[in-house]
Amino acid sequence: MDPSDASSDPQSPNLAGVRILVVEDSWQLGTAVTDLLQDLGAQVIGPAATGADARRLASGERPDAAFVDFHLRAGELADGLVDWLYEQGIHVVVITGYAVLPATPRHPVVILQKPLSEAALVGSLSPVLARKAPR
Repeated sequence: MDPSDASSDPQSPNLAGVRILVVEDSWQLGTAVTDLLQDLGAQVIGPAATGADARRLASGERPDAAFVDFHLRAGELADGLVDWLYEQGIHVVVITGYAVLPATPRHPVVILQKPLSEAALVGSLSPVLARKAPR
């Protein structure tokens, strides 16, 4: 995933005005996702490496969407965080290396498998972009 590709492509979607929380305990992946989303115009909150940090950030500045790695720091699973974000009305996209999640969130969410692609990340935001579109 090369974030520099997004800014030079006139076909890249515009995520201006979309606030996205990134919850990822891998510094490299968190930075790559953050950079890509910012290059596409999104306002990124985070990245956060734990559920507690993510809740604090989401409570301070409510995001429109959240990309949440399912396996966080120190073995923490994000199922409770995913459910909490969903209950706050935040569009949740789970990013995972698991073929099958070790715990199931109570609410429906989009699930993306690692490695991630720009098209998959942006495509997973289509409900948020539809809500934000001028009418």
